[in-house]
Amino acid sequence: MKEDAPGAVLKRERVRDFVLDLVESRSPGDAIPSERALCTRLGVSRPTLRAAVDELVAAGLLVREHGRGMFVAPEKITQELVSGHGRQTMTAPPAAGAWSSRLLEFTTFPAGARVGRKLRMSPAAEIVYVARLRLVDGAPMAIEHLHIRADLVPALSARELEAGDLYEHLREQHGVHVQEAVQAIEPTVVTRAEAELLDVPELSPALLFERLTSDTTGRPVEYVHSVYRGDRYRIVSRLTLDPSAAAPPARLGHHPGIPPGDFAHRETIAASTRGDIQSAS
Repeated sequence: MKEDAPGAVLKRERVRDFVLDLVESRSPGDAIPSERALCTRLGVSRPTLRAAVDELVAAGLLVREHGRGMFVAPEKITQELVSGHGRQTMTAPPAAGAWSSRLLEFTTFPAGARVGRKLRMSPAAEIVYVARLRLVDGAPMAIEHLHIRADLVPALSARELEAGDLYEHLREQHGVHVQEAVQAIEPTVVTRAEAELLDVPELSPALLFERLTSDTTGRPVEYVHSVYRGDRYRIVSRLTLDPSAAAPPARLGHHPGIPPGDFAHRETIAASTRGDIQSAS
């Protein structure tokens, strides 16, 4: 590769592709050649190489360790969405890895105006608020903030929030049968407090998930918003496209987000997805 390749952007893109090929041919934790060695091999300047490498570091594919060099980053946790069979649905198999939770806060207080509107209840009515750190194979992956109608779960325990499937607990222990949820996902960055919990630098890229879950009668049960590490988490869609299939009816507005779990959900409008929940984390 020559330094005078046409266009600085194209040059950086070709360097990025070369380094990305190195990453994809190695295993997590493996070293890649030094910046000096790569500059010599590719015939590019240090700033050109560093710009390309910085993109891969920001994307969570490479890790720089001061005084040691560059290494392939840990493998990302993947949540796959696949098309349903014979229905306008998508199914989400369980995300990879062994998931667990660490309870950060568990309390009851009035819903307030915003959460009350989402859960269609009085601002003075009580909700159970739960903050929990979600871990995969022991590593922090996400922070979840759950708001659940207190009248539906008067005996909800901390143990249910730390172990097992929450929706399974709601069904078996509290008689709450969740059926439908609506999702929104958007990019964000972590705050200083979130960075400390997730063990990432402040302002690191992240994914914001929001969810409104309803039961079999259409009554809202919980509102959740979660922040997932952008360097370790990704969503992959596998779709079956059928031009002859009728499009589902559009709905006005949307309620935010379904996080990872075993969901089946129906696509509604561009920014949200709706459907039947099979199970959830």
